[in-house]
Amino acid sequence: MVESWATFGVDLHLEPTGAGVRRGLTDALREAVRTGRLAPGTRLPSSRTLAADLGIARNTVADAYADLVAEGWLTARQGSGTRVAERAVVPPTSPAPRKRERSRPAYNLIPGTPDLTTFPRTEWLKAARRALTSAPYQALDYGDPRGRPELRTALAGYLARARGVRADLERILVCAGFSHGLRILGAVLRGRGGHTVAVESYGLDVHWKLLADAGLRTVPLPVDQLGTDPRELGDEAAVLLTPAHQFPIGGTLHRDRRAVVVDWARRTGGVVIEDDYDGEFRYDRQPVGALQGLDPDRVVYAGTASKSLAPGLRLAWLVLPPSLMEEAVRAKGGADSCGALDQLTLAEFIVSGAYDRHVRAARLRYRRRRDALVAELARRAPQVQATGIAAGLHLVLRLPPGTERTALRAAAWHGLALHGLHRYQHPDATVERRDALVVGYGTPPDHAWSGALDALCASLHS
Repeated sequence: MVESWATFGVDLHLEPTGAGVRRGLTDALREAVRTGRLAPGTRLPSSRTLAADLGIARNTVADAYADLVAEGWLTARQGSGTRVAERAVVPPTSPAPRKRERSRPAYNLIPGTPDLTTFPRTEWLKAARRALTSAPYQALDYGDPRGRPELRTALAGYLARARGVRADLERILVCAGFSHGLRILGAVLRGRGGHTVAVESYGLDVHWKLLADAGLRTVPLPVDQLGTDPRELGDEAAVLLTPAHQFPIGGTLHRDRRAVVVDWARRTGGVVIEDDYDGEFRYDRQPVGALQGLDPDRVVYAGTASKSLAPGLRLAWLVLPPSLMEEAVRAKGGADSCGALDQLTLAEFIVSGAYDRHVRAARLRYRRRRDALVAELARRAPQVQATGIAAGLHLVLRLPPGTERTALRAAAWHGLALHGLHRYQHPDATVERRDALVVGYGTPPDHAWSGALDALCASLHS
């Protein structure tokens, strides 16, 4: 039977040193308080518990506590136990020089993050409670590296219905964010002997770096009003595209070019990696179906909950051709690296219909923001042209030639964090420079949106 003391009190790490047990314990406690390792107000274990933990006599601990109470390091009150005394922290006599911190911007208009204040906490908690209540005990063990079958099954049904993806749970690999999925695919492609991956001439440098870390060279493809032009594809191992809403330019890949991409993959054996960026947030007409539906055996579909819910969930998924699954699982390595409880919760969230309701509400909210932004720009800054507005959580403001840097400085002066289009240009892309601002309108919470909009319009007149 476990001794009763083993279940009471708090853990306290001490290493008594020096001559005598009592003195060693007293010195160790005093030093822990003096250095701040034990913060003021911290409740210490009872003398009985600490004595049992350290394997010493209870009276020794009681005497050490009494000594420190007398010195003013600890306090002891009936019913409150022994605690670290409240005392002012004396600053160092010669503090190290502090690096001056740059002032934080008042409004964040950098694309890539949703309005986190609208995360559906109540519905998520309900789904988590239902999922945990019904989950088998085995769900808390090391799981299938492909992910929980409940989530993969829920995703297969949702993606088929909402995005036109042809999938079943055997094709789906759950991963910790899109970057994790791209890292897995990079390892698979390099393991197959691939050397180059075609990418869009405008995109996220973090994705290009991930591919470079896998030993793959990235080759940029031109982007125009019809989306990415695939006619320059050659013997690359794969091509990475954002066909639903090109990031950051904002166009949709034309249907003829979709066919060209799939034909290239069939002809060369290359892999198409479809980043379904903003696929669920289209405003002016029905969302464009996933490219993967044209050829599930040549296209890898990549989706994520980062914008529809929150990036902090670290949940994404790859719908893989069967020929890639085994290699992708090996590249992912070991047991499932994504939290089982979050996976079960998301599965329940989807199956219950809460995910659909949340996405539809978010789509309406972001559309209203976009409409307000476009209308206000037309009224107060008619010299700029807003493009890429049909979908997503950002748009592009075209500027007169040579004015991007000036516009960024003005935006910073007005307390705005945003990026210029040039930041997203591939270093090897031979394209004509386009001066523009990439404005994300998803991040500011509702109470800050009008202020962010005013600051943006004011900066464009500076």
